[in-house]
Amino acid sequence: PLSAGLDLPGRFLFAILTLMTLIANLVFIEEAVYIYRKIPTSKRSIIIWVNAAAPVIATTSCIGMWIPRSTMFTDFTAAVFFAIVIHKFLLMMIKECGGQKLLLRRFENGRFKISTGPCCCCCLCLPRVPITRRTLFWLKLGTFQFAFFRPVLMFLSVVLWSNGNYTLYNLSPKGAAIWISCFVGVLTILALWPVAIMFQQVRTLLICKKIIPKFALYQFILILNHLQAAIINILAMQRIIPCAPPLSSSARGAYMTQQLLIMEMFLITLISRVVYRRTYDDLEPPECMAEEAEDNKQNP
Repeated sequence: PLSAGLDLPGRFLFAILTLMTLIANLVFIEEAVYIYRKIPTSKRSIIIWVNAAAPVIATTSCIGMWIPRSTMFTDFTAAVFFAIVIHKFLLMMIKECGGQKLLLRRFENGRFKISTGPCCCCCLCLPRVPITRRTLFWLKLGTFQFAFFRPVLMFLSVVLWSNGNYTLYNLSPKGAAIWISCFVGVLTILALWPVAIMFQQVRTLLICKKIIPKFALYQFILILNHLQAAIINILAMQRIIPCAPPLSSSARGAYMTQQLLIMEMFLITLISRVVYRRTYDDLEPPECMAEEAEDNKQNP
């Protein structure tokens, strides 16, 4: 590993980042034990999955930092895991509403606003879609397809890479990287759209369950793990990030991405502990809410 040739400041930086990763994993384990004890069984596994996103990305980044040749595998592992987390986050919002049946009863006369990001934020003329079992199925399918196809595409990339046909920084039309990256980008946008649609619908209802900061943390992980890494990779490909022997520009870009992700995921893990480490009462059934509304009308 390259860390054997580091000077004293470099070793100190590696030690600090490794310690941050270790603390993030310990905080997550403690949080998982708390969730396992305090949260109902129906929500337990989904919340643990969502909480695990930041520690897993920090761990894969730390492994890639210490063992540079494993970077491709660690990046793919983090990408596949977060693809599953996107699907789990949508399911978590449904569970927080009491499950699919209660959600349909609460919004039986409601409509989904589909003119939202990242697909159709500019298409304000799109009609609102009735909230039915079928539309919920399509929303779930939109996130599930990403959780299914992302591992398949990552496996294909690894196979092509081992055969010498896949180079991450080769974006020529004849290379496989540009086509796989474009396909993954389209699938990512299609997966993020259902989550945004559901959040717009339930954010007022679930404000007591801190859904807004939870969604913000999910968005931060998405931006930092995908957009930040893509920007640094582009800068490295254009040689804007200079090489520093024995590191090439691409290797330096990978190191910068990994080190930034470790620090960022460490902070997100600590914030997630504050946001998720609370027990909330279940939402009132729709019948109770209707009765309260009638009482308020009769007794102004």
